[in-house]
Amino acid sequence: MITKFSGEGLWFTSDTHFNHANILKFTNRPFENIAEHDEALIKNWNDRVGNDDTVFHLGDFCFGSSQKIMEIREKLNGNIILIRGNHDDKNLQRSLWSLFEDVVYQARILVDGRTVYLNHFPFLCFAQGSFDLYGDRYSINLFGHVHSGPNCTTDDNSRLSILYPTQYDVGVDNNNYAPISWNEVKSIIEIQIKCQYGKAND
Repeated sequence: MITKFSGEGLWFTSDTHFNHANILKFTNRPFENIAEHDEALIKNWNDRVGNDDTVFHLGDFCFGSSQKIMEIREKLNGNIILIRGNHDDKNLQRSLWSLFEDVVYQARILVDGRTVYLNHFPFLCFAQGSFDLYGDRYSINLFGHVHSGPNCTTDDNSRLSILYPTQYDVGVDNNNYAPISWNEVKSIIEIQIKCQYGKAND
């Protein structure tokens, strides 16, 4: 069963890594310490996301104790659906799943008639040609994990050239340390498709 969403009030993000001090070094995030980092990401989130909005978080939410994870979650606006990342398996106890609307490994949703595949990792193979398996022209794959972006120096950046133009990293490193709206995602995908195929997505 595929869940349908309106694009209004719909957001995507990934790899917030709240309370993870080493992420500042690993991904060259421009903050003096993890407290400053977390405060900035929470403010950026709440400046964009309303209380009744829906946020798909594509993994690696927070590090630390159960109490710390609860504290961070309580500060964030919106209804969060968590797509589990590689760090969530060890940091997010099952007893904390109730903090989220749902906790899953991946999802396929329909947004304003568009099929969107959500996963922590980018798909190397997924239905995106002239028509996918469900008859939907140019389905979209949103992902995180790779920490792409202007400040990041990880090895993954050089590997992203093999991805389709219908794929996009919604992680905070690639989106000004804030969630990105459905309309913004759609615009970016349209530009990427036009650059590669010479035409917009009809």
